[in-house]
Formats: sequence, structure tokens, C-alpha cells
Amino acid sequence: MSTTQNERLRELLEPLVSSQGLDLEEIELASVGRKRVLRVVVDSEEGADLDQVADVSRALSAKLDETDAMGDGEYELEVGTPGAERPLTEHRHYVRALDRLVRFQLTDESELVARILKVDDDGLDLEVPGVKGRKATARRLGFSDIAKARVQVEFNRKNKNDEQEVEEA
Repeated sequence: MSTTQNERLRELLEPLVSSQGLDLEEIELASVGRKRVLRVVVDSEEGADLDQVADVSRALSAKLDETDAMGDGEYELEVGTPGAERPLTEHRHYVRALDRLVRFQLTDESELVARILKVDDDGLDLEVPGVKGRKATARRLGFSDIAKARVQVEFNRKNKNDEQEVEEA
């Protein structure tokens, strides 16, 4: 049996989120003045759109009210998706970040910025961008070597379809 309120909330809400085709990524219960705020972060392989977030928000709100899981006090429910620079903490997060640029903090305290090319059970195949006109290099990184990882926002990056159109022209 779970002991913390966050664990009890996760046990209550996770099946509802899953039934909507989403993953429950994070639950945070915080006090803001006299109110409590329950923040729920959801995602999926394809990402969650606004309609899915609204649907799951209504379902969670109804469940919380029906079960009185938040007690008698006033609370606010916020349901959203991970931000653009999301931290990668689960295997599925790395899979979802395929072909994305990621900043890694390694267990040896060094830092690496690289693009994820492949994810398997043991780690990642990466492309480390070249510096000052040098070619990119390949690198293998085991999950045990990663202390933290966060997706980086890229502006002006051509996607593969744009590159193919340029080559075909």
C-alpha cells in the first residue's frame, strides 16, 4: 500500500490517463497560498494534442471529486504536456526523442550535446555534431553513463523531408 499522497494519487489517476491512450509522466502537488495545485503531466508516443489534454483533464477532475482524494480543501487541477526542453528520465522518453538534439550530463561530470540516432535496451547511438566545419562523429553512450539528459530546442533545423526536396530539385 502506498504511503504518500503523490503515490496514492498516481495509483488513482494512472489507469484513467492510460485509458485515454496517454502516459502519466508526472504528478506534483504544491501549495500556492491557501490553495493546493495538482499538476499532472501526460504524454504519448505521438504527443498529446489539446483535445486529448482537455478530455483527460475532465476525466481526472471527475475522478478526484468522486473519490474525495484531494480532501475537503480547495484545489486547482492543471493538466499539461512536458515542455519543449523536457528532461529524459525513462527509456520511452529517449525513444520519443529520436532524431532530437539532447544535452547530456554524464556520470563522469562531463557534458555532451548530441543527436539520438538509435535507442536500445542498453543505451544510445549518437551523432555528435562537428565543430568549426568538422564532420559529425558517431558515439555510443550507455544509460549507466548518463546522469541527466534534456532535449534541446532547435531553431532553423531542416527536417529530412526538406533535405530530400532540396536534393530532388
